[in-house]
Amino acid sequence: MTAASPWWAPHVHADRRPRLLLRNRIAASLRGWFSARDFVEVEAAALQISPGNEAHLSAFGTREIGPDGAERPLYLHTSPEFACKKLLAAGERRLFSLGPVYRNRERGPLHHPEFTMLEWYRAGETYDSLMRDCAALLSLAAETAGTRTFTWRGVEADPFAEPERVSVAEAFARYAGIDLLATVAPDGSTDGAALAAALGRAGIRTAPDDTWADLVSRVMVERVEPMLGRGRATILCEYPIPEAALARPSPGDPRVAERFELYCCGVELANAFGELTDPAEQRRRFAAEMDEKERIYGERYPLDEDFLAALGRMPEASGIALGFDRLVMLATGARRIEEVIWTPVAEGPR
Repeated sequence: MTAASPWWAPHVHADRRPRLLLRNRIAASLRGWFSARDFVEVEAAALQISPGNEAHLSAFGTREIGPDGAERPLYLHTSPEFACKKLLAAGERRLFSLGPVYRNRERGPLHHPEFTMLEWYRAGETYDSLMRDCAALLSLAAETAGTRTFTWRGVEADPFAEPERVSVAEAFARYAGIDLLATVAPDGSTDGAALAAALGRAGIRTAPDDTWADLVSRVMVERVEPMLGRGRATILCEYPIPEAALARPSPGDPRVAERFELYCCGVELANAFGELTDPAEQRRRFAAEMDEKERIYGERYPLDEDFLAALGRMPEASGIALGFDRLVMLATGARRIEEVIWTPVAEGPR
């Protein structure tokens, strides 16, 4: 079998170049859109004390060596979130970041170990404003790319159409016949046995050691996500509290949080929150996430005490992270994320 030519081979680069130039144009359009709305672009340091404290996020670790030879662990950030929230605490009101982030254990058609994230925050504004932002940015990306249709793996969506809004509970009922919120108590505790029984009735496999979160993830992957963003984008909102470690509770139902995800063509594009600003509650949730991470992966990440201190001074805000490379993929019809990254990370021998 002939080995595939590297991305830097001239004939390969010539094929990739039109999409890469569109990538640049879309990035410029997005920066112009934010600038016109009084957002400040910020550059978050990639090296952080903590890369994030979600159970299933895996980071790249390194070590800082001081002038005295002393070492301390540092991590490449999995998002600029902690840094951006510290800037909100410092007094910034509207800010955005467009830059590289790093996630380990992730590689595939939609995943790359280094990718570009667009993250933005609105202090004093609800997460409904972020939903409107998403609709505007989808249209802007399509217009810049000169397309009327987003597509991936044969699924199409109109980026100019108003996104539909569907709650997680509605999606579980619609696509799996499961009453998800019946397994969540007002205090946020969950009933894994009841959810496992519901999956069994829906014909979805389970394992004896599945947690409630494992079961939710399985339904999402097998039944819900493939049905989202068909014909037009979908905003999947009102996540159960246990699935929203960084979001504040919904005022209408303590079982759900102000979190939404944006889907297009079955692809998850963005993750948004009405931000939690209670340091004690955030600490409790981070600890629970790290306990789960240690159970599954045998490791845990430190808490960023500086971040927790800043959280106590942070104003009410809403924030969102969008996978920029995925947006470019949909706008250009790319099949794999490497097709829209200028210099992909080489895959070494396995």
